[in-house]
Amino acid sequence: MTELKVDNITNLAGSGKPNLPVAPTVGSNAAISTLNTHSYTSSGTEPSSPKNGALWWDSANDKVKVYIDSKWKTISLNASSAPADNAWSGDRGVVSGRYDASNAAASNEIQRFDITTQGNSVDFGDLTTQPIYQLMAGSSARTLSGGGYNLANNTRSNVIDYFSPATPGNAQDFGDLTVARNMKGAHSNGTRCLWCGGMDSGFLNTVDYSTIANTGNATDFGDLSSAAARGTQGSTGDATRAVHALSLEGNDATVDYFTYASAGNATDFGDLTRNGANVGGCADATRAVFSGAANATNDEVIDYLTVQSTGNATDFGDLNTHAATPGACANATRGITLGNATSGSKNNMDYYTIQTAANAADFADLVNTLELQPAAASGAAS
Repeated sequence: MTELKVDNITNLAGSGKPNLPVAPTVGSNAAISTLNTHSYTSSGTEPSSPKNGALWWDSANDKVKVYIDSKWKTISLNASSAPADNAWSGDRGVVSGRYDASNAAASNEIQRFDITTQGNSVDFGDLTTQPIYQLMAGSSARTLSGGGYNLANNTRSNVIDYFSPATPGNAQDFGDLTVARNMKGAHSNGTRCLWCGGMDSGFLNTVDYSTIANTGNATDFGDLSSAAARGTQGSTGDATRAVHALSLEGNDATVDYFTYASAGNATDFGDLTRNGANVGGCADATRAVFSGAANATNDEVIDYLTVQSTGNATDFGDLNTHAATPGACANATRGITLGNATSGSKNNMDYYTIQTAANAADFADLVNTLELQPAAASGAAS
């Protein structure tokens, strides 16, 4: 038996394929007989006379099949794999706004944790200032932290910091808000970050925006529907729409929304299931979740709504503990509510699957206490 091994065949000039005036004859058992025989068919019935390697999209059953050894075999896709991160989130959670009520001390500390794996947070780096009541949002590659209240000199801040969530280290100066204020809502679709409401000498309806990829001062975007809106973490959204829980001094359940691409005033979305200031908000690609609240009971309620469908929120489940002013963040599937519990540890982190309504489960603990509205966001870990 003669064995012929050939890596490549060209014409005599070496410039292209050979010209064979007569098609070569190949034995039925020769390996070459199986080359260049692949075909693709999309139909509801089995293709006739297939050859090894042929692909068939079985449109009647929504399955991909390949023809091997005289049989059609179904290709199983791994549906349990986690979806890719949204442009505004990632698997790394970051949180700041550390405050210890026992000695009335604030910190510029940033902590980080892995949203996909239960485990305590660790140190990440520092902000450029030591604010409380600031908030964070951003893209998978860059996190912004804006505004806040400086305990050291009793002033409100207009500072916006930024850092890469993938690279532990200290934050850098990004620019300034149009108005120095604390206790606002921060939303992002990965391109624009909206800074909503807040407080200086009184409550504001001011909405600014920052282009996340470009450092510089924020620009006026529009107004919330009420100037009485107390700042809140109940701010989140999807790729095109931002939703903001107004939290009117704990006496309102109103939710506003904006379209990121179109500067302008807010439009009414609907209502949460209960009144309450300072709920925690996070979202996946389609659903927003709001958890905890500062109200008469400092409740543990979790609500949800579909971001592209205006209307009232629906009950999702409950947190492990009552939470007055929690922070919240999410990756593409899992939400985390953290800090400022009114029962149990203020280092607590709860988690839930955003597409599956149910009570939250204990996630882990923050390495240091976070009270008075901690700021949380997420981004890519690498």
